[in-house]
Amino acid sequence: MTAGLRLEPVTQENVRAACDLKLRPEQEGLVAPVARSLAYAYTLPEVAWPRLIYDGEQPVGFVMAAFDPASPNPLYHAYLWMLSIGAEHQGGGYGRFAVGEVCHEAQRRGQRRVTVSYTPGEKGPAGFYRRLGFRPTGEFNQGEEVAELLLAGPPGVS
Repeated sequence: MTAGLRLEPVTQENVRAACDLKLRPEQEGLVAPVARSLAYAYTLPEVAWPRLIYDGEQPVGFVMAAFDPASPNPLYHAYLWMLSIGAEHQGGGYGRFAVGEVCHEAQRRGQRRVTVSYTPGEKGPAGFYRRLGFRPTGEFNQGEEVAELLLAGPPGVS
């Protein structure tokens, strides 16, 4: 990982790179393709927050959050909707970086909790999210286990 790590909005110039990201074969049933996530983002532009993860000039992953504080379901107030790191880039800290950036954006928007849902099972991402501090809530969303991370508050506030 280099100092050039950043998130960028998905644009006409980089959408192909986003859609070309490939997972490991054993992960393909656990994470939706980036193109599907972008289709959701297109239909919910006021809620979706899709970003391409860059290391220098190299796209290495994709993250999308939903920020919908008016939703009757608190799951979607600050929701980590999708995280996909290219197969050749996994294990390099990119996922940790992206989740941290989603948390910062949630705090910037006044949220004190970030949620995520994922397919349970030994090949799923539960361990990754637990290492980042997410804790299962006991709830399920469309068959996926829900976990939450409680945030300290808006940036600059302790």
